[in-house]
Amino acid sequence: MAETGAGTSTSTGTEPGTSADAGAAGEAAREAAVEAAVEAALGKLDLDAKARLLGGRDMWSLHPLPEIGLAPLVMSDGPVGVRGVRWTADDPSVALPSPTALAAAWDPALARRAGRLLAQEARRKGVHVLLAPTVNLHRSPLGGRHFEAYSEDPLLTGAIGTGYVLGVQDGGVGTTVKHFVANDAETDRFTVDNRVAPRPLRELYLAPFEAIVKNARPWGIMTAYNQVNGVTMTEHHELVNEVLRGEWGFDGFNVSDWMAARSTAGALRGGLDVAMPGPATVYGEALAAAVRAGEVTEAAVDTAVRRVLRLAARVGALEGAPPAVTAPPAPIDGATLARELAHRGFVLLRNAVRKPAGSPVQAGNPVLPLTPGTTVALSGAAARDARVLGGGSAQVFPDHVVSPLGGLAAALPEGALTYAVGADPTDEPAPADKGFALRARCRDAAGNLLGEGSLPTGQVQWIGGDLPDGVTHEALASVEVVGTFTPRETGAHAFGTRGLGAFVLTVAGETVFDGVQAMGSETDPFEAFFGSPVVRAEVPLTAGETVEVSLLHTLDKGFAAPLPAVAFSLVHLGPRRDPDELIAEAVEAARAADAAVVVVATTERVESEGFDRTDLALPGRQDDLVRAVAAANPNTVVVVNAGSPVEMPWREDVAAILLTWFPGQEGGAALADVLTGAEEPGGRLPTTWPAALADAPVTDVVPVDGELDYAEGPFIGHRAWDRSGRTPAYAFGHGLGYTTWSYDSLVTGPETATVRITNTGGRPGRETVQVYLAPAPSSGAPERPARVLAGFASVGAGPGETVETSIALSRRAFEIWDEEKGDWTFVPGAYEVRAAHSLDDVRLTAVLEID
Repeated sequence: MAETGAGTSTSTGTEPGTSADAGAAGEAAREAAVEAAVEAALGKLDLDAKARLLGGRDMWSLHPLPEIGLAPLVMSDGPVGVRGVRWTADDPSVALPSPTALAAAWDPALARRAGRLLAQEARRKGVHVLLAPTVNLHRSPLGGRHFEAYSEDPLLTGAIGTGYVLGVQDGGVGTTVKHFVANDAETDRFTVDNRVAPRPLRELYLAPFEAIVKNARPWGIMTAYNQVNGVTMTEHHELVNEVLRGEWGFDGFNVSDWMAARSTAGALRGGLDVAMPGPATVYGEALAAAVRAGEVTEAAVDTAVRRVLRLAARVGALEGAPPAVTAPPAPIDGATLARELAHRGFVLLRNAVRKPAGSPVQAGNPVLPLTPGTTVALSGAAARDARVLGGGSAQVFPDHVVSPLGGLAAALPEGALTYAVGADPTDEPAPADKGFALRARCRDAAGNLLGEGSLPTGQVQWIGGDLPDGVTHEALASVEVVGTFTPRETGAHAFGTRGLGAFVLTVAGETVFDGVQAMGSETDPFEAFFGSPVVRAEVPLTAGETVEVSLLHTLDKGFAAPLPAVAFSLVHLGPRRDPDELIAEAVEAARAADAAVVVVATTERVESEGFDRTDLALPGRQDDLVRAVAAANPNTVVVVNAGSPVEMPWREDVAAILLTWFPGQEGGAALADVLTGAEEPGGRLPTTWPAALADAPVTDVVPVDGELDYAEGPFIGHRAWDRSGRTPAYAFGHGLGYTTWSYDSLVTGPETATVRITNTGGRPGRETVQVYLAPAPSSGAPERPARVLAGFASVGAGPGETVETSIALSRRAFEIWDEEKGDWTFVPGAYEVRAAHSLDDVRLTAVLEID
């Protein structure tokens, strides 16, 4: 039985002597040549060179070894875009939709195309290895970094991750599947001990990693900050050496999360190959000294070096070794694919029948897609300033962003669209952005100019070697953010700072702040380093009149940052108007239009790396805005711009709800495509959405006495909802399209379910056929989920067309991890196979007896 569970058409296989057989022989010959080159290179290195190779040279790369023809291996963050080695907008990156959006498409082939594009970007930027994908699970809806992970379901996560890894490696670029393992929340992530029993560890948290290792052969794994059952993951011999390498056959390199490695001997014995970042790591000189002191063996060092050299060979960085890819795939247009990925991941949660609100809207049909000629009242601050990426290490700088306002303005006829702010999700200043044109000037202690760099926003975030040309951390004494600001609105504009140290803030020729920000009570070093935004002054400005701005930051050399870094921000907040007045303006516009579209969103203070959420409420007065607009216009569409679940207390009062996640740089264009009907929203929920946080069966993310107990066992996500008997707002797998489908037949065996469906609507569409397996109750056996996802397929068809898809059933759907035996146990008996549109919309069933 197939392990991924993703749907594919049945194949007859390949007979010996065919081109595939020859290809396998060629691959075996290449791998033999690689191993020979690796051994030859290893034999030329002394202990100090080998130890140096295993520790980072700097923030993003390993040391070159010219004596063996080894180039510096370069790594980069890259779940949705390849940043490269410098945090700069001078070399823009394609920004794809968030990983949750990619998973919402339920299409591993689409994920593979995304991976190929990212490989193309990596090669352009000189990057050998992407620090992605994140395949941790959505254990609790409060997880702050869930936008960067795929799903609550291990099978879906493994299938999408497999597609992603295959695509990146198709382009000759490595991946590091992360964060191994059980790094499913952000609270105290550096120190937390996650207590996970063997069965949920195997059936849930290890499962996506296992599927990807077996089906995609990734070239790298990243071990997490956290502990699992008392052992830090960078030293976890059992999970890394025995399970990952031994049971699963992983032959790639294991890199630490940044600053996660804590012990030289412990890390090496635990299977860690590379400690990042450099130059100060637990490896390097410390590792050579540990060998000479007899704490670890040089043979263990050699084993780790082989893995790094094997990686170098695969990506073409080791002379004399044939790379894994000699001719990368055909070029891909980044903007076009980003737009397709966006609408393929949009999830239409609700699409009610239209009600008369003025011509040309026709009662009796669904609100979406909008009828040609419809006038639209758009509202929401996020419609103008969309959030297209999640916060933290996933951020990149695209060369352009299409907002919902921009996308709809381009798609609708002149005069058909109005816009009102309505409600802003935050009243907190954010890094200076719209209307600002900024640069950073770097000076030494004597005031000499060392170099300059462009800034896309008021945020300076230079880590390691990110500094502008000519600038070093040793020489740098001050940074001045300088430029102009052209306000969009007349009124009192708030200016401030974020970060630690001394600041001088000048606006329109007047110094409005000269002081020092001291460290507060922050516990996460990243949170302490970046600090919270603080308003320093309010300055009255006039719309359209440009003023000069400057923020001079003098570095405190006595402050020990967690990394060699410069991080601070010039922050800004536009004029604050009465919230009721803003809502009233949006209501007036909505009442005058045929349809209303309200865009609601989370913010970086709600969803980001480094902290978890405390609730699922939309920030600000956004709920009030939705209620008021919906009361004024019965054809109200709410667009939810969030990376993971939010509460929607108005969901039954609006006509349609469209979930766009963090949609990437082309999100606004894709939104216009979907609202006007040029494209169908293709997504299905990869995680269950609760009506309220109180309903969610698993919510805890805060450790107690340093430990976080995964007490729910193998019951998270839809498995936990089934067990609790509660009904969510929207079930796992839910999503509507613009056509209808009949499920005509289901034929199943123990390995494959074949489903025939027909497009019964009037336009082309795509259906995600989901197959769930429900075991019959059995006495004396361990408790099992009421049903599990066993396979799925994404299929397209034209109006009236019938298609058939054969879906491989995951063998693991029939198995449990036996904690007494320490092995998988196949469970015979009766199973109900359910072909479904979603978890709660089963269309066909069949009984399968397994001996």
